[in-house]
Amino acid sequence: MKISAFYKLNAFLFLVLFLTACKGPQKASDFTFPKPVDTNNREIDYQEKKTYSFPTEGIYASNEYDGARLNNFVVLGKNKAEATISPENTPINHSPYYSFKLWADEAKEVTIDLKYIEHGHRYRPKISSDRKNWTYIDTTMVSTSEDRMTCSIKLNISKEPVYLSAQEIIASGDVKDWCDLQAQKASVHYSSVGKSPMDKDLPCLDIYEGDRMNKDVVIILSRQHPPEVTGYLAMQTFVEEILRDNHLSNTFRKNYRVLVFPLVNPDGVDLGHWRHNTGGIDLNRDWAYYRQKEIRAIADYCVKTSSDYKNDVILGLDFHSTFKDVYYTLAADMDHDINGFREIWLEGIKNQMDGYEPRDAPSGLGGPVSKGWFYQQFKAEGITYEIGDETPREFIDKKGRLSAQEMMKLLIFKSN
Repeated sequence: MKISAFYKLNAFLFLVLFLTACKGPQKASDFTFPKPVDTNNREIDYQEKKTYSFPTEGIYASNEYDGARLNNFVVLGKNKAEATISPENTPINHSPYYSFKLWADEAKEVTIDLKYIEHGHRYRPKISSDRKNWTYIDTTMVSTSEDRMTCSIKLNISKEPVYLSAQEIIASGDVKDWCDLQAQKASVHYSSVGKSPMDKDLPCLDIYEGDRMNKDVVIILSRQHPPEVTGYLAMQTFVEEILRDNHLSNTFRKNYRVLVFPLVNPDGVDLGHWRHNTGGIDLNRDWAYYRQKEIRAIADYCVKTSSDYKNDVILGLDFHSTFKDVYYTLAADMDHDINGFREIWLEGIKNQMDGYEPRDAPSGLGGPVSKGWFYQQFKAEGITYEIGDETPREFIDKKGRLSAQEMMKLLIFKSN
């Protein structure tokens, strides 16, 4: 080999190695958690989408819309019917979600028995005629069996259909509408980071002003679990506060980058699942080996984009719902980039809300959930932001806005 050719070859190899080294990590790392979970696919039972017609009794029910859950419907008498509610598979968390549409040939009061196949009644029944405005059914019209496996609901129906639902119906189309609205703002860069197994988009709002390079990053997740609508509502107001046109929000967006994934489980949401995706898996147990397509796409995107733009991910917030408001946080002795954030943040929220006492539940690493993944992958503060099933919606809105304000104040202080 000639000397010149030798040097050219070595120069080429050096350049390849240099560019590879500069590129940084492109995929999320695998992690071992103290309490591992098998997240390989499991079979699920799909509900049959249909309209249940009983013209003799003049009663009809349907689950033919995204976000519905109704496994069977039978009329037991002139003004009485039974709706069967079962999960996509078992074992499964106690989240017995239901949602279906009802109407009748003529106005009448009917009693609908919700018959649960697994677990017992949890969500307080709500009703709507337009899927936008929801009201609780009066408690005097609702009764449950002692074992809570049957819930009887009296309601008035007519030719105009009404939706009876465990929680407000917010399907993938509704999330897209919200994302489209936010994307009208100059600081919002809206895209899809991948596809679900049912070929639905995994939406991402990339929020920043100016250059993305070298900005610290906050990651926000929502709707890993389909029925957890109150967590999603809190996420909406949290993000909308970050996008406000005021001194605090504008300053924050100039200094930080925020990656928002508002719908991690679009398939499960549209199918009306209690907990899982089409792989039959709780996605918030897959943050170790990323066996589910949705988690793999989001985790890899977070790692790749933060590496490409030399961002440090310092905080991850995952919005969920449970029985009562609570913050699941990392143990105090776990060292990360913004030590002390949790304590000061929660104290700030408390001081802004008269009579409110935040419930903090710190813990170390356990199962492979997002909170632990934020820490393992980025050494970031990880917090699971839980909202109660029936927390008043006005309170959710207020706490979401104030939580965002307190976060922005603290992180701006840190950056200075």
